Amino acid sequence: MLRRPILLLPVLFLLLIVSIVATTCIGVSGLSLWTFDPAMMQKLLFEVRLPRVLGAVLVGLGLAAAGCAMQGLFRNPMADPYIIGTSSGGALGAAFAIVFLGGLFMPVLAFIGATASTIAVYMISRRNGRVAVETLLLSGIAVSLFLSAMLSFIMYISGNSLHQIMFWMMGGFWNVYWDDVMLGLLIPVACVILFVFSRDLNVMALGEEEAVHLGVNTEKTKKILLLISSFITGIAVSIAGCIGFIGLIIPHVMRTIAGPDHRILLPASMMAGAILLMWADTAARTLPVEIPVGIITAFLGAPFFLYLLRRRTKV
Repeated sequence: MLRRPILLLPVLFLLLIVSIVATTCIGVSGLSLWTFDPAMMQKLLFEVRLPRVLGAVLVGLGLAAAGCAMQGLFRNPMADPYIIGTSSGGALGAAFAIVFLGGLFMPVLAFIGATASTIAVYMISRRNGRVAVETLLLSGIAVSLFLSAMLSFIMYISGNSLHQIMFWMMGGFWNVYWDDVMLGLLIPVACVILFVFSRDLNVMALGEEEAVHLGVNTEKTKKILLLISSFITGIAVSIAGCIGFIGLIIPHVMRTIAGPDHRILLPASMMAGAILLMWADTAARTLPVEIPVGIITAFLGAPFFLYLLRRRTKV
């Protein structure tokens, strides 16, 4: 852990700016330097790549912030919007909007699906006022499987919308334009609310009884943080589909570097999540055949999750 973790924030901010510029310039265009066309280049950079890069930034920082809040809330490094079923609920809501409403109210239904699944997992896991870690993870897996079954049924009857639903399931930014970026601006606004509760998260890390004695309304804080995290996940899913493990990997890595103080951990995770997802999407679109970015994050995140699981069982 760094001796002065606050210094990590300007470094990450600089990396974020450099990454935005670099990833906007990197990609397959089919244009030649010898036949340079300024108008075509401007259209490529500002109408195709820049909204896609900014979309990855907003979704990446949102998923990392939601993961950081959930890990702090549940005091568990394995809590993540993807693992505990929040993303699956958002995807189901988005799929419902696509098939039955022609895409109308997709962000609203994604938010409702994400919130409902999170609350369901939380209520199932809660026993005598406590949420056991193992019960939380198993409940999340069970709810995800149930939602996946409902999603499969919607796909079965979706007809011509099947391809669009597949996009949400695998996650990607190839259909992200400026209106999606405008919608995504709600994510940093919601992250500000999470940051306001960073001190409460620090206190709750000591334990619920200690937090109550120190003046924190734990039940109210849990509901607000779950609601905001679900809102962020729902917006992220409505923009880019199900992208897993960003909220798992980034907060855990940043915690080892910056420490457990959420006043630093939260903004550090947001910037690191944006950087990781930006470069993952750049890698996905510069391969000989473009693949969904969710495949790349799954390749990174699944081994990391197994590592955390094995490390936990050794304790």
